[in-house]
Amino acid sequence: MELIKKIKQAESQAKEIIEKAKADAVRIAEEAAANRNSNLEEAQLQRRTAVAEAVDNAQAAGASEAESLIAGGQEKKQELESKARQRMDAAVEKVVAAIK
Repeated sequence: MELIKKIKQAESQAKEIIEKAKADAVRIAEEAAANRNSNLEEAQLQRRTAVAEAVDNAQAAGASEAESLIAGGQEKKQELESKARQRMDAAVEKVVAAIK
């Protein structure tokens, strides 16, 4: 009789250990999944931040380059206008001199 009680008690303890191990395994798996999700969200946030920074930097660089090109274009335009005025003045003088 005593042996049967001990066997049943051992079986009961084994079942408890198995149930506890299953619960621990489920808890560990859930924690791992939560950690993966958290890491994934953090990585996505970092990626979005990096992309936003890259876009901002590219926009700033583009705006700076555009301003530089506009300024250079305006200088060339003024140079051409100045040369054109000089040539026009010279041409007008020649025409006036020819008419006189």
